[in-house]
Amino acid sequence: MTSAPSRGPWPRRCLAVCLVAAAAAGCTLSRPEYVSPPVAIGTQDFARAIEAHTLSSAIDGNRIQLLLNGDEIFPAMLAAIRSARRTVTFANFIYEDGDIAVKMAEALAERCRAGVTVHVLLDAVGSGKMPPELRETIKGAGCDLEFYRPLNPVAIRRFNHRNHRRVLVIDGRVGFTGGIGVGERWTGDGRTEGRWRQTDVRVEGPVVRSLQAAFAETWRDTTGALLGGEAYFPTLPRRGDLRVQPVVSSPQHGATEAYMLFLLAIDAARSSILLTNPYFVPDDGMAMALARAARRGVDVSIITAGPVSTTLDRLLRVASRTHYGQALEVGVKIHEYAPAYLHAKTMVIDGRWVSVGSINIDNRSFALNSELNVTVLDRALAARLTRVFQRDLELAEPVTIEDWRRGALRRLFYLPLLPLRDQL
Repeated sequence: MTSAPSRGPWPRRCLAVCLVAAAAAGCTLSRPEYVSPPVAIGTQDFARAIEAHTLSSAIDGNRIQLLLNGDEIFPAMLAAIRSARRTVTFANFIYEDGDIAVKMAEALAERCRAGVTVHVLLDAVGSGKMPPELRETIKGAGCDLEFYRPLNPVAIRRFNHRNHRRVLVIDGRVGFTGGIGVGERWTGDGRTEGRWRQTDVRVEGPVVRSLQAAFAETWRDTTGALLGGEAYFPTLPRRGDLRVQPVVSSPQHGATEAYMLFLLAIDAARSSILLTNPYFVPDDGMAMALARAARRGVDVSIITAGPVSTTLDRLLRVASRTHYGQALEVGVKIHEYAPAYLHAKTMVIDGRWVSVGSINIDNRSFALNSELNVTVLDRALAARLTRVFQRDLELAEPVTIEDWRRGALRRLFYLPLLPLRDQL
C-alpha cells in the first residue's frame, strides 16, 4: 500500500487543541440506545421515518450529475462559477494553496469584478493554511470573504463545532455538494499517490434551494446577514425526475440528523450496504446497526481509508481499526483503499438508495459539525455508484479478522484517545 500525503499540520494541530479544550471542559456526548422501526428501503414507511427524524423532505423534479475526483469536480465547478450572472455562494471546510486554489480564487474574483455578488465562507480551522495572497485576490475584487468560527478563548465549546459542509450555488439555480476541498491533493484521478479519491454531485432543480438554505444558515451565524430575494432563492422549475432529500445536520439543532440518516438507512437495508467513508469510527449504536444488518443476511461492504502519514491521522486510523473487530466477526467486509487517500463519503443500499455528502462515520460528523448530505431513491444512480464502488474495491486491500487480531498491540496506542473518543 502507498501512503497518503500529509493533511498539513496546522488544521490538525488546531483540531487537537480543540479536542483537548473540549475534554478539559467536560464535553462528553452520549446517546440512548435507539430502536429503529421495521421499515425497508424504498417503502413509503421508510421515506416518512427518514423525513420525521432528519427534519427534511424529499423534493421532486431534480437532476443529479455524479462527479468523480478533481478531474471531474473542479472543471464543473469552475465552469459554473464563470457562468454566474447574479450570485455565487461558496462554503468549504478546507482551502489551501496550489494551482487549483489560485484558479478558484481568480474565477471568484473575476465574477466579482463583473458585478456578480460573491459570498465565500471558509472554516477557520480547516482553511487556516489559505495563503494571504489568495485571500487578497478574493477580497480585493470585492467579494465577501468570511471565516467560520475563529478561535475565541471565551467560547471553546463553540469553537469545537466546525462547518464541514461543502456548498457551491450559482444564481440560486445550480448547486454542488459533497466532500471536496480546495487544494492540490483533491486534483487528479483519485488513483495516484498524493491525489485524493473523492465523489461529489452537481444538482439542478428545486432542491438547490435547500443547498442555498444550508449556506445561508452558516453565513447568518457568521455575519448576522440574512440572505434573501430572487438572486438567491429564485423560482426553480423542474429539471429532471429525481426526488432528492437534502439532510442538513447542525449543532444548533441538536446535530442528530446525520446520525438518524445513517442509522435508519442501515437498519432498513434488506440485501446490501456499500459504504465508502474515510473515517470509520462508529459509536456502539452504529456498530451494532451494521452488525444487525450482517446477521440478517445483508451483504455489508465497507471501503475506508488506508495508511496515512501524519501523527494524528495515524492515531485516528488506529481508532478506526479498533472498531473493526465487532463488524468483521459477524461478516462485515472491510477494505482499505490503497492507491491514494480515500475521502469520498457515499452509501448505496439495496441497489436503489444513494447518499452522497460530507458526513463521516464518526462522532464529530454525527454530533459536532455542521454537515450536508443528499439522498436519492433511484436505481440508475445507485447502479452508477455501485460500479464506482466495485472499481474502488479492485484497488483496496481486504482486512480479515486474523489481520485485525494481529494488530492488538498497535491498538494499545488508542488508549490515550479514549477520553476524547466522543470528539473524534
